[in-house]
Amino acid sequence: MLYYLSLLTHTDQLAFFRLFKYLTFRSGAAVVTALMIAFLINPMLIRWLKVKQGKGQPIRADGPARHIIEKAGTPTMGGILILIPWLGSTLLWASPSNRYVWIALMVTAAFGLLGFLDDYYKVTKRTSDGLSSRMRLLIEFAVAGLATWLIMQSQAPSLSGALAVPFLKTALIPLGVAFLIVGGFVIAGAANAVNFTDGLDGLAIVPVMIAAATFTLIVYLVGNEKFSGYLQIPYVEYAGELAVFLAALVGAGLGFLWYNAPPAAIFMGDTGSLPLGGALGVVAVAVKHEIVLAIVGGLFVIETVSVVVQVVSFKLTGKRVFRMAPIHHHYEQLGWTEPTIVIRFWIVAVVLALLGLATLKLR
Repeated sequence: MLYYLSLLTHTDQLAFFRLFKYLTFRSGAAVVTALMIAFLINPMLIRWLKVKQGKGQPIRADGPARHIIEKAGTPTMGGILILIPWLGSTLLWASPSNRYVWIALMVTAAFGLLGFLDDYYKVTKRTSDGLSSRMRLLIEFAVAGLATWLIMQSQAPSLSGALAVPFLKTALIPLGVAFLIVGGFVIAGAANAVNFTDGLDGLAIVPVMIAAATFTLIVYLVGNEKFSGYLQIPYVEYAGELAVFLAALVGAGLGFLWYNAPPAAIFMGDTGSLPLGGALGVVAVAVKHEIVLAIVGGLFVIETVSVVVQVVSFKLTGKRVFRMAPIHHHYEQLGWTEPTIVIRFWIVAVVLALLGLATLKLR
């Protein structure tokens, strides 16, 4: 909404408001605003959730034994601490007329509500199992499919329904209506991949912020005709505004990490992990960097693949490939300490983000 202040430049006294036109200024302001909102409301929200939940999130009985002792009583639904600053800052600084921003907000809100219901069920029923997996996936793919369709309707005919291939100059594979399946898979898959990764204090939020910061640069370049032409990547008109949305995510993530650093005061739960992953997915679909997301968010892919491999191996052979899945629990069982796992996974996330950025030039 503050974007409209840029129109108040008809006198020299109001010339300052010209800054509000610039995407870079509003993106930076979105980071600071989200962080300030987080510091203002998060302590109150944590106290409120502790009172409401009492015994906190039920801990998996089949998980690492130390979690039952060390993490018992920690409240969940901490995604609220991310969503309120994130969405609030986005609404303040993004252009209200930008369709891509509203599509991203729709996915974030829908996945956040779904995650909240899942966490609420766990807390009230005192179980580590939430809503039916089949029901959850059905809702996720329905929301993801709708978002993909809206994105297709918002793009130029040459881009709509096309899959971009990194490392090749403006290479697009026309998929037509079949792109609904691809886009739906990317958005819903990213949401669940972040959900699998969220198992240790700070493990998911930092790689999400790294991916979001990386895509902030990508969407800025994709939404700029000159830069996209120079880099020979698809130009998506108006998509640059998503930089504000992602920048607000980074600010909200920093505010959450302040309280989530080991030992965590609160778990983000599905309330946070689903919308965070869904947001990365919908942005990647909007700016035609779906495959690049698999590189930048490679850590989430590794976590998901470890679960798939474990399940398939056990069903086919009765044997487990890993001591426990997702793979971060495997390293716990090997004797790695939680901070060691988390920091090393952060390093992997940084390296993968740099590889993803390299695709912008290696064409």
